[in-house]
Amino acid sequence: MPLAGFTARAAGGRLVAGLREKVGQDGAVDQFHERTAERYADLLGHSKGALMKVGQMMSMVDSRALGNGGFYPYQKAMSRLQADAPPMHPDLVRELLVTELGSAAGQFAEFANEPMAAASIGQVHRAVLRDGRVVAVKIQYPGVAQAIRDDLANTELVATFLRFMQAASGMKTDVRAVAREAAARISEEVDYRHEATTIAAFGDLYRDHPSIRVPAVIPETSGDRVLTMTYLDGMDWGAAQHADQDLKNTWTEVIVRFNQGNFRHANLLHGDPHPGNFRFNTDGTVGFVDFGCVKVLPERERWRLVAMTRAVIEGRKDDYRELMVQAGFLDADSDLTADEMYQWQSEGLYEICTSAQPATYSPESTRRVLQTFFDVRDADHPIGRMGTPDDYVFASRATFALNAVAAGLGATLPMRAIMDDLDNVAEPITELGKQHHAWVLDRGLPSALDHHDQP
Repeated sequence: MPLAGFTARAAGGRLVAGLREKVGQDGAVDQFHERTAERYADLLGHSKGALMKVGQMMSMVDSRALGNGGFYPYQKAMSRLQADAPPMHPDLVRELLVTELGSAAGQFAEFANEPMAAASIGQVHRAVLRDGRVVAVKIQYPGVAQAIRDDLANTELVATFLRFMQAASGMKTDVRAVAREAAARISEEVDYRHEATTIAAFGDLYRDHPSIRVPAVIPETSGDRVLTMTYLDGMDWGAAQHADQDLKNTWTEVIVRFNQGNFRHANLLHGDPHPGNFRFNTDGTVGFVDFGCVKVLPERERWRLVAMTRAVIEGRKDDYRELMVQAGFLDADSDLTADEMYQWQSEGLYEICTSAQPATYSPESTRRVLQTFFDVRDADHPIGRMGTPDDYVFASRATFALNAVAAGLGATLPMRAIMDDLDNVAEPITELGKQHHAWVLDRGLPSALDHHDQP
């Protein structure tokens, strides 16, 4: 069911009206939020439209640390959209394979009826090709692409839904910038041929990497609504929680190097570091299996993103403020001072690098980052006095999600040294860093602060 007829503005009005009616009753407001959140999750879960994807995006980071915490019931309910989508019947799956691939569907020697995963846009099945290769086959739900296009054709829909979320949480965000970028990434995510091209780009970038694994697309069994790629084995997130802490530290460093290396050695920003998208191996390698949400950064913006990070890590306050002006976050005559800007970020996104080293990721450190970035209890909070350029919307989301993943693994890492070697301003001190550095030199890849040639 497309959501083109559903208006978040109306829903927000019902929410406010309900709150007014319930206020004053013991616990009634919390109960109202919980019931309303479940209804929203049910509606979005069955819609398979754009708002379901936005709901998933907003469910990635624990919001209990933010402002009044009012969004948490909605976030908790929508988090089940990450994995609880009802699977398609096997007969429908087979029909879709034949419709999409024609005679090429006969290349599957084995095909599991039950999906390995069922999410918002499609589901994934394990299969074996006639040449013996084990593959993962991603199949898009019928009608989902059109439902999403119908939603996105209503240009106000996503922005209004985000305003509802913003009102529920009390967060200060540039709603229209987030809406534009969310719409762009969601449009790409339903285009499996686009994702196949993106996987190929990541596969080429990380060719022969010592610890990062990327699947290969199988073009002959892929199409508009079917995407077949080599199967990456490994533990899922739940199993990884029980590993030895040293191994968890290694995995986290690999994920950091992937998350931060994409736009340091290329112009790719992976916007969906969700735990379900990793495959953890006992040899320390990590597989990355979902490339639907990727931003290609223009070179000027990519370079500035790295330069801003370096300015904060190195304590160059005036340079950081100037770069933020150049990037479009604030006007040159803004009343935000260099000291305010530096304090905000050195205690926020970059705390893990500016604090005592080695640093430990924890739920508390993640809460501090979120509070520093979004805390609405401070009327003069920097985020409320800035804009958000479209090209940078997903950079902070990726960092928040990375923090949550690293905290889930309880990792302790020399993050300042890791960032320094990724930026090629210091020699690596970790074994993974030495391997990564040798790989970069062998591949002849550009460094983070080099100016990249971009097609």
